[in-house]
Amino acid sequence: MFNTIKTSKVNKERVIQLTRKLGLGAENVIARFAFAYSLAQDRTVDLSNVQDSQGKEYSYKVLFGEYGDYYLAILCVHYNLHVSDKDLARYVKMHIDDGLELLEKEFQKSSGNGIDFLIQKIDSGLK
Repeated sequence: MFNTIKTSKVNKERVIQLTRKLGLGAENVIARFAFAYSLAQDRTVDLSNVQDSQGKEYSYKVLFGEYGDYYLAILCVHYNLHVSDKDLARYVKMHIDDGLELLEKEFQKSSGNGIDFLIQKIDSGLK
Protein backbone atom coordinates (compact mmCIF):
# COMPACT_ATOMS: atom_id res chain seq x y z
CA MET A 1 0.00 0.00 0.00
CA PHE A 2 1.06 3.64 -0.27
CA ASN A 3 0.35 6.90 1.51
CA THR A 4 0.79 9.49 -1.24
CA ILE A 5 1.10 9.80 -5.01
CA LYS A 6 2.66 12.72 -6.88
CA THR A 7 1.95 13.48 -10.51
CA SER A 8 4.68 14.65 -12.83
CA LYS A 9 5.61 18.33 -12.85
CA VAL A 10 3.94 18.92 -16.23
CA ASN A 11 0.76 17.24 -14.98
CA LYS A 12 0.46 19.60 -12.04
CA GLU A 13 -0.64 22.30 -14.48
CA ARG A 14 -2.85 19.84 -16.39
CA VAL A 15 -4.71 18.98 -13.18
CA ILE A 16 -5.41 22.65 -12.55
CA GLN A 17 -6.44 23.43 -16.12
CA LEU A 18 -8.61 20.35 -16.68
CA THR A 19 -10.33 20.77 -13.32
CA ARG A 20 -11.17 24.36 -14.19
CA LYS A 21 -12.22 23.69 -17.81
CA LEU A 22 -14.32 20.65 -16.95
CA GLY A 23 -15.86 22.22 -13.85
CA LEU A 24 -15.14 19.24 -11.63
CA GLY A 25 -14.72 20.95 -8.26
CA ALA A 26 -11.88 19.39 -6.27
CA GLU A 27 -8.72 18.46 -8.15
CA ASN A 28 -8.79 14.86 -6.96
CA VAL A 29 -11.82 14.24 -9.18
CA ILE A 30 -9.84 14.75 -12.40
CA ALA A 31 -7.08 12.51 -11.02
CA ARG A 32 -9.62 9.72 -10.41
CA PHE A 33 -11.11 10.23 -13.85
CA ALA A 34 -7.64 10.22 -15.46
CA PHE A 35 -6.68 7.02 -13.64
CA ALA A 36 -9.84 5.23 -14.75
CA TYR A 37 -9.62 6.61 -18.28
CA SER A 38 -6.05 5.41 -18.71
CA LEU A 39 -6.93 1.93 -17.47
CA ALA A 40 -9.97 1.86 -19.78
CA GLN A 41 -7.64 2.15 -22.79
CA ASP A 42 -6.80 -1.52 -22.16
CA ARG A 43 -3.07 -1.09 -22.43
CA THR A 44 -0.23 -1.39 -19.97
CA VAL A 45 2.37 1.12 -18.84
CA ASP A 46 6.10 0.44 -18.71
CA LEU A 47 7.46 1.07 -15.22
CA SER A 48 10.85 1.99 -16.66
CA ASN A 49 9.25 5.10 -18.20
CA VAL A 50 7.97 6.62 -14.97
CA GLN A 51 7.97 10.44 -15.05
CA ASP A 52 9.23 12.73 -12.31
CA SER A 53 7.24 13.17 -9.10
CA GLN A 54 7.37 16.94 -8.79
CA GLY A 55 3.70 17.69 -9.41
CA LYS A 56 0.42 17.57 -7.56
CA GLU A 57 0.47 15.40 -4.43
CA TYR A 58 -2.52 13.33 -3.32
CA SER A 59 -2.89 11.28 -0.20
CA TYR A 60 -4.38 7.84 -0.75
CA LYS A 61 -7.60 8.87 1.03
CA VAL A 62 -7.98 12.13 -0.91
CA LEU A 63 -7.16 10.48 -4.22
CA PHE A 64 -9.56 7.54 -3.98
CA GLY A 65 -11.89 8.45 -1.12
CA GLU A 66 -13.84 5.58 0.36
CA TYR A 67 -13.50 3.54 -2.85
CA GLY A 68 -9.74 2.98 -2.77
CA ASP A 69 -10.09 -0.77 -2.54
CA TYR A 70 -12.12 -0.81 -5.76
CA TYR A 71 -9.67 1.36 -7.70
CA LEU A 72 -6.77 -0.83 -6.59
CA ALA A 73 -8.70 -4.00 -7.37
CA ILE A 74 -9.24 -2.83 -10.95
CA LEU A 75 -5.54 -2.09 -11.27
CA CYS A 76 -4.54 -5.44 -9.76
CA VAL A 77 -6.82 -7.34 -12.13
CA HIS A 78 -5.51 -5.36 -15.10
CA TYR A 79 -1.89 -6.29 -14.29
CA ASN A 80 -2.49 -9.56 -12.45
CA LEU A 81 -0.89 -8.11 -9.30
CA HIS A 82 -1.40 -8.69 -5.61
CA VAL A 83 -2.49 -5.63 -3.65
CA SER A 84 0.78 -5.83 -1.69
CA ASP A 85 2.93 -5.55 -4.83
CA LYS A 86 5.82 -3.15 -4.26
CA ASP A 87 5.17 -1.36 -7.57
CA LEU A 88 1.46 -0.68 -7.02
CA ALA A 89 1.99 3.03 -6.28
CA ARG A 90 4.10 3.44 -9.42
CA TYR A 91 1.34 1.91 -11.54
CA VAL A 92 -1.22 4.27 -9.99
CA LYS A 93 1.03 7.28 -10.60
CA MET A 94 1.74 6.28 -14.18
CA HIS A 95 -1.92 5.76 -15.02
CA ILE A 96 -2.84 9.13 -13.53
CA ASP A 97 -0.08 10.83 -15.53
CA ASP A 98 -1.06 8.93 -18.68
CA GLY A 99 -4.76 9.67 -18.24
CA LEU A 100 -4.16 13.38 -17.68
CA GLU A 101 -2.13 13.59 -20.87
CA LEU A 102 -4.76 11.69 -22.87
CA LEU A 103 -7.62 13.78 -21.52
CA GLU A 104 -5.87 17.06 -22.24
CA LYS A 105 -5.17 16.05 -25.85
CA GLU A 106 -8.73 14.91 -26.40
CA PHE A 107 -10.29 17.93 -24.71
CA GLN A 108 -8.26 20.26 -26.93
CA LYS A 109 -9.76 18.53 -29.99
CA SER A 110 -13.34 18.70 -28.70
CA SER A 111 -15.72 21.53 -29.47
CA GLY A 112 -18.13 21.12 -26.58
CA ASN A 113 -18.00 22.32 -23.02
CA GLY A 114 -16.61 20.32 -20.11
CA ILE A 115 -19.83 18.52 -19.22
CA ASP A 116 -20.48 17.51 -22.84
CA PHE A 117 -16.92 16.18 -23.10
CA LEU A 118 -17.26 14.12 -19.92
CA ILE A 119 -20.66 12.73 -20.89
CA GLN A 120 -19.30 11.69 -24.28
CA LYS A 121 -16.30 9.94 -22.65
CA ILE A 122 -18.48 8.16 -20.10
CA ASP A 123 -21.04 7.18 -22.73
CA SER A 124 -18.39 5.73 -25.04
CA GLY A 125 -16.93 3.81 -22.11
CA LEU A 126 -20.28 2.25 -21.28
CA LYS A 127 -20.79 0.89 -24.80
